[in-house]
This record gives sequence, C-alpha cells and structure tokens, in this order.
Amino acid sequence: MNNMFQSWRTRTGRHTARRKIVLVLLTALVCDGAPGKMSVIDSVHNLTASGPGTVKAKSETDACVFCHTAHHASGQTPLWNHTLSSVSNYVVYTSERFTNLNLTVPQPNGSSRLCLSCHDGTVALGSVGNSALPIEMQNDVTTMPSIPGTTGNLGTDLSADHPISFFYDLDLYQKEQSLGSLQIKDPSLPTVKERLDRQGRLQCTACHDPHDNEFGDFLAMDNTGSALCLVCHEPGAWLSSAHAMSSATVPAIVVAKASLKAPSTPSKAGVVRARSTTVAAFACDNCHLSHRAGSRKHLLLSDAPEQNCYVCHRGVTATKNIAADFQKASVHPITFNSQTHSEVEDPVNPRYRHVVCADCHNAHAVTTARATVPNASGALARLTGVTAAGAIIKPLRKEYELCFRCHADSVARGPATVSRQFVQTNTRLQFSTANQSFHPVEAIGKNTLAVPSLISPWRTTSLVYCTDCHNSDSGPKAGGGGANGPHGSIYRPILERNLVISDYQPESAAAYALCYKCHSRPVVLSSQSFSYHKTHVVDDQAACTTCHDSHGVANAPHLINFNTTYVTPSSNGRLEYVSTGAMQGNCSLTCHGYDHQAVTYPQPNPAARPRPYAR
Repeated sequence: MNNMFQSWRTRTGRHTARRKIVLVLLTALVCDGAPGKMSVIDSVHNLTASGPGTVKAKSETDACVFCHTAHHASGQTPLWNHTLSSVSNYVVYTSERFTNLNLTVPQPNGSSRLCLSCHDGTVALGSVGNSALPIEMQNDVTTMPSIPGTTGNLGTDLSADHPISFFYDLDLYQKEQSLGSLQIKDPSLPTVKERLDRQGRLQCTACHDPHDNEFGDFLAMDNTGSALCLVCHEPGAWLSSAHAMSSATVPAIVVAKASLKAPSTPSKAGVVRARSTTVAAFACDNCHLSHRAGSRKHLLLSDAPEQNCYVCHRGVTATKNIAADFQKASVHPITFNSQTHSEVEDPVNPRYRHVVCADCHNAHAVTTARATVPNASGALARLTGVTAAGAIIKPLRKEYELCFRCHADSVARGPATVSRQFVQTNTRLQFSTANQSFHPVEAIGKNTLAVPSLISPWRTTSLVYCTDCHNSDSGPKAGGGGANGPHGSIYRPILERNLVISDYQPESAAAYALCYKCHSRPVVLSSQSFSYHKTHVVDDQAACTTCHDSHGVANAPHLINFNTTYVTPSSNGRLEYVSTGAMQGNCSLTCHGYDHQAVTYPQPNPAARPRPYAR
C-alpha cells in the first residue's frame, strides 16, 4: 500500500511539475510582453488578489488563468479559458458610408469575441472553463463594472464603437476608391497587414495589446498624433492640416472625454508616460472617440455636429469665437437638419437641405494658407464646389465655387431678399460674365472706364469675394476682432455691415454702410456718377436696393433691377432703365407716386430745373 501511494505521489508530483512548467511557459509567451515592454502583471488586466487595479479576485494568484489555461481550453486560440458570451445579437456599427460601400459589419468574431467575453458585461469575470466554480472577486463584483467615464464595460450595443470583425481587404479598398474620397490605406501595406488577424479581419487587437499597457488603454503603439489611427486611416491631407500641426492646448473637456489616456502604471523602466495635450498630439482624439462615442455617426465626441467644433472654436483653444457668431440674428442654420449630412450625398441637392460646419470646412485638411481673390483660402481646402459653368468640382479652387454649391443650382435655395423686376435667385447666373452687369466676383466688371465713387484700393479692375459682403459683422473685415467668414451677423442676410433695404429711411453712413465700404459716400451723394443719387437717396429716402441688384442683372446695365415693392410701370406702360451712353440714360417707371415717362439723365442743369416728379 505504501509503495502504491508513493508511486502515485511520484506520478502526481511529476504531473504537477510539468503543469507548472507549462504555465510558466504560457505566462512567458502569452502574459508577458516582449523584452522592454510592460507585463500584463503590471496592468489592470491582472485580476489576481494582488493586481494593481480596483477590480480583482479574493484569493486567486494566477494572472493568466482568467483568460488562458494549459489544459481543458475551449478550443479558441490561444488556449482560451474564459467563458464566452452567449450574446448573438450585438448592435453593430453602421453608417451611410458603409451602406454605400455595400459593407455590413458582422457580429463580433475571432479575437474580438474573446475580448467581449469580459467587456460586454454579460459574463462573470471569474467564469473560467477549467474550474467548476467561478473565481470569486472582491467587493461582490461579478461582471465587468459599468463605470461612468470609462470604456471597460462596452455593453452589447456597439453602434457607437469603432467597427470590428469586418474584412479589411482589397475589395473594400477599391470600393473606397470608387467613392472618390479615399479614407483608408491599402490593406497590402505591411503596416496595415500586421494589424489584421490571419483572415484579414480588423479586430480589437488591431488597436489593443491585452498584455501590454505601456501606452495606456492597452494600445498596440504610442498614439501621439494619432499614429495608431493613421496606420489604417488616410483622411485627406491631414498631416499638413492646421489641426495636425497646432501647438494649442486642448480643452479640459476633450482630455476628460478622450478614450486614449496615459497609463496609470509605470513602464518597465519605471517611468509613467505623460501624454502631451496639444491639439497636434491629440489629433483624431480632439473630435473622435473609438468607444462610447457621443455620436454613432462618425464616432464624434458630441451628437450635435457643431458642438464638436465649438469645444475649441469658442474663443478658448482657437482665439476666434465662431460659436458667438452663430447666436446672431442672421446665421447659416447649422442646427437645421444637421444629422442628415453625409459625405456621400448629392452635394448640390441632398435629400434634406442643410448646412453644417463640415459643408464648408474639411477638418482633416484645413490650413492657415491665405489666398488672393478669387482663389479659395486654406480654410476651404479639399471641399466640393460648383464652377461658374455649373460643373461639380472637387477640390474647389475659387471661394465662390463653395457658395454656388448651395446658392446656385440647388432646387431649395430659397426666395430673394428683395422683390425684383427680373427675378433670379441663382447666384451663379447672377454673377455670370455674360450678363450686362454684375459685381466682379467671377471676373472683372463691365464698367472698366470710370467708377468715380470707388475707394482705394478698389479699382475698376478689382475682383471681390462673396465674403467681402457676406461676413461676420465683428470680424477683421468689419474692423473687429472676431472671426472672418459668413457664420453669422447682426445684419441680414449675413452682411458684414448694415444695409437698409426698405424705403422711407433717413440716409446715413450707418444706413448704407455696406455700400459705403467700397463706394465713397461724398462722391455718391455729389451725384458724380448719377445726377440724382442725392435726390433719390437723401431727399426721397429711396434705398440703394430699390434701384440696384448687387449681385448682377442679365439684361440691364449698372445693376439696375427695380424693387417692385416701390417701383411699378410708368403710365406709358414701361418699367425700364435705358442706357444711352456713359453715365446717361432714361427711366420709365412710377415710384413713390411719381410718374417717370422716359425721363432722361443727366439733365443739362439739374439744379435749375424742376424735378420731373416734383410735388
């Protein structure tokens, strides 16, 4: 009997020794990182009783057993021990872009399924296959705790998390190319391939190394400047963009929300890595979250698109307060239909008309480059526009091409601000160089001989931007310290300066400030270009817009396009201005109750003759 017992002890001892050797090797191969990296033992994935995290076992001392086992493994590689989740209906990520790519994200598979056996919060942390009883955890913890502000427990709704388990292959890459807005890199690149699993699928392990927390959040590499994101993503001209190179400090709210934080434990060298908090260092994290995003669309920090921009562009990180402009009386309505915006929509006639920040600014490509009229500045880099001929162009080259995208051939461009004799709301056609008259947005104006009212540096050969008139009333062009751009103004319709458009208002420098920005008030009122300017504007209190249409007129010179609220046909049945030469012509119309029957201008001695419509 004693010999038999001794023999059993010998065999058992040998077996135990072999088991210890296997577990040691397993720990070295699976639990430990490569030389120089952190070990899982030093991370919160060490759930043993002596682990560094707040979630840990009561007495278990084997760090690897929570995931791996040398014997009785589940069949999942590598020697998987943790009980898999039974969830089969995760809510997965989807987007309009994926729909256009004909890509459906599958249910989690491969190594991602293994991660979710703890991180979906449905399986006990101590539920392992090589033990009939689960490992007991401290503080009555059973499943992964759901702690506000953390991403440990992702739940079963993964629609606001980076998509996983899909094939990142040549077919997907070619489909991306066909959309004309390539956002991902060629999957055959070695740097991309090493992030995918053996089947070419993108899994949790593309970004996370569960055994090494050297870079925080178990990231597979240092993500400063979004280096990890840029392994797969190629968003436009990001690396040369203003955001990618900004040394400004990110707001505290971004630091708090960012999913990629500095690790809480030191590296093997004993140094805690401190993450830089510049905009350049945070890069993608300034606006996007990989997990638990505020928006399922584009994985943005906030669900409301503009709020992602306001975080910085409210006069804190960015010195100009653009958010304040959108609180003014006249604005581009960025909150209207904001959720319908899509990068793959019809750029001219989308299903739902809208305007959001991303319609006018590509955050992945904007630069601080200045431009000369009519060229687009770096703020409008890599955007889609409409040319003067009506063709869609990407990237646009001229500033007006961006404006034309919504204010030209769009079927929902809206009514005119002023009731006109010649109705035209298509700005592309209003500024057409084929017109008899137009403000020089696309090309030099028709009146190149003399415009005596022009204020230097404006000349008859000058071109103007749309934003020379439509701009913030508090921006530099208006003499203020705010932001440039047609975000919002106290003057309608988003005018840089005041422009009275109704009659019977006293003339003043303030009333027609927009016109007087380029046209000298003293010269205009001295009637050098038109003998009755003062009579009409000062004495009869007719607004500039009662006679002139500032964009352009197809069949009338000098921007003459009467406001039909005040101007009606003459008793001769005609409503017209006829040019008969330089600075001369005649009018047939009824205005303010006075009948003009082909009244000529200028008259030989206006001061000595009664006005043709005098009371």
